Formats: sequence, C-alpha cells, structure tokens
Amino acid sequence: MIKDGLWPAQINAINNLDQSLRDNRPRALIQMATGSGKTFTSISFIYRLIKFAGARRVLFLVDRGNLGDQTLKEFQQYVSPYNNFKFSEEYIVQRLSSNTLDTTARVCICTIQRMYSMLRGKELPPEDEETSVQGLESLFKEQPPIEYNPNIPIETFDIIVTDECHRSIYNLWAQVLEYFDAYLIGLTATPNKQTFGFFHQNLVMEYPHEQAVVDGVNMNYDVYRIKTQITEGGSQVEAGYYVEQQDRETREKRWQQLDEDLSYEARQLDRDVVTPDQIRKVVRTFRDKASLDIFWLKDESLEESDNLPEPGLIAAEIVEDLEAALEQFREIAADLNEDEPAEV
Repeated sequence: MIKDGLWPAQINAINNLDQSLRDNRPRALIQMATGSGKTFTSISFIYRLIKFAGARRVLFLVDRGNLGDQTLKEFQQYVSPYNNFKFSEEYIVQRLSSNTLDTTARVCICTIQRMYSMLRGKELPPEDEETSVQGLESLFKEQPPIEYNPNIPIETFDIIVTDECHRSIYNLWAQVLEYFDAYLIGLTATPNKQTFGFFHQNLVMEYPHEQAVVDGVNMNYDVYRIKTQITEGGSQVEAGYYVEQQDRETREKRWQQLDEDLSYEARQLDRDVVTPDQIRKVVRTFRDKASLDIFWLKDESLEESDNLPEPGLIAAEIVEDLEAALEQFREIAADLNEDEPAEV
C-alpha cells in the first residue's frame, strides 16, 4: 500500500479492514472522529478493493441527499497514488438521483431512502432525500419485508459502505443493508451498542476525537453558546397571523390563519415549531462574532504569524458547511448580508 497522503490512523483502518476481509468477516465497523478523514479513508479502501481485489461494484449509502453530493465531490477530487488519475477518470461513479442504476458504474452513491424505494419498485420524491432517515420512517407506516426484485439482484453489489451507520441500521432501513449478498462496512463517529451488535462487534478501527486531538489531526474545541429569548423561554404567535404548517406524515405544506394564540416552549423549538428569524439571528451573531472572541489563539507564539487565516474566512467556511448540512439554512444564508436585525 502506498501510504503517501494518509494519516497513521487511516493506514491502520485500511490495513485492519483488509485483514477483516481476508478473514471473510461479512461485516466491519470503522469508528473515526468527525474531521479525522473518515470519507477519504473509505474512498481509499474502495479504490484498492476495485483496483486490486476484484470488486465489481460498490454501493456507498448516505442518509441525506446533500451528503451524497458531498461524497460525489470527494470521489471526483480523489487522486490515485498509483497513477495520478482521479477516481472518476479511472472508474465511473454514479450519484443516483433517479431509479435508474448505471450497470457500468463501479461506485454508486445513493441515499438509503432511494434504495429502499427502488427495491420496493417505487419512485421517491427528490425532497424526501433531503430528510434524515429518522424523519422519513413515518411515511412508510406499513413496513413489509422487501421482496426479491429481479431488476436489482442481491448480487448487484460486492461491497456496501454505509456512512453514519448508527442512523441507518434500524427498522425498515436495515432491510436495505440485509437485502444484498455483499460485505457491509459501516462508518461512524458515534457508535452505540446497537451499532456494535449489527456489525457483529467487528470493530476494525477505533479512533475517537480525543486521540485525534492528541495526534494533531483535529483541533480541540470549546462551546460558544448563543442564546436568544426564544431559545430560552419560547414565544407566542398571536391569533390572526398566517403560519406555514407541515403535515408530519405527508410533508405537505400549507398556510393557515391562526384562530387563537399559538404558544410554544423552548423545548419545542426546531421540533414542533421552526422560527426562521431566530435562526437568522443566531447565524448573524455567529458571523459578527467570528473574531478572536470565538477563534482565539491558545498559543501566544502564533499571534505574530502572518500566515494565520482571517477569522472571518474561517467563519465563512463553517457557514458553508452548515449550508450543505441544513436544508433550511440554504434559504437563510441568502439573507446574511441584510442590515436590518432579525425579530427575536
């Protein structure tokens, strides 16, 4: 194995997984801290499995559509240490956005929601790919076992890699993983007892955040808490106002005029009630406070350096990550340059 560009922890993860596959263990779990290169590690071992181990097709499962888009970019940016070709130049990588499977693709990136629908012979609305798996189970009240689908044989994939596997191994989603006759490789930063059990306690790599900090791979952190009146005490919408309501089961949205006051507590925020102005306020505050009171220097010897990034640039990168992770944040980010304060 060419080790250039890999952290020691990534090398260990790949070597341990190789040994697990040599031992013919059908399931393996990789636990690596967020930010320690989990996705890059997975692309590295997927490349090796295709190039050297004869893997015909790999399914990379995510639980939200935007995570699938991010993963596709990671594959497209990956450069082989063996020939300097990019992954997508050497092999076809498909990001499944419909129910048509490219039989020539060596890697298929797909949400577990879409694959479930494909196996059931159903179409999946694109917006349902942007909701995490926990929020979609209510759409499938009846959960009959997935029957054999001749259009997608059980031998379609040799390897299935499931990202954030601690969220995708339960109830109807587990049927997707267990449908195929394939090796299962789980990726997560936060496993629990059920995760260990599902992967037969075959933990091939354990790399917690604390160790990543010690190794200099991750930075440690402090919590910077932003409080608003609503997050602390809830609020009330007076009767007569129009509010947008969303059906929990069908996800249909409609505007409705309140016949009476709508009061909600802080604990209901972002569960039963979403207040865009409160989110805008938090984001604006983060933007405006993204200076040394957040990104402060613990090492005084670095204060004279000319190479430190501007705190505002760091904040912009974090906000960009949030945009990719939160569907609603996409709508709010466009308002960040407005001068008027949000009503909170």
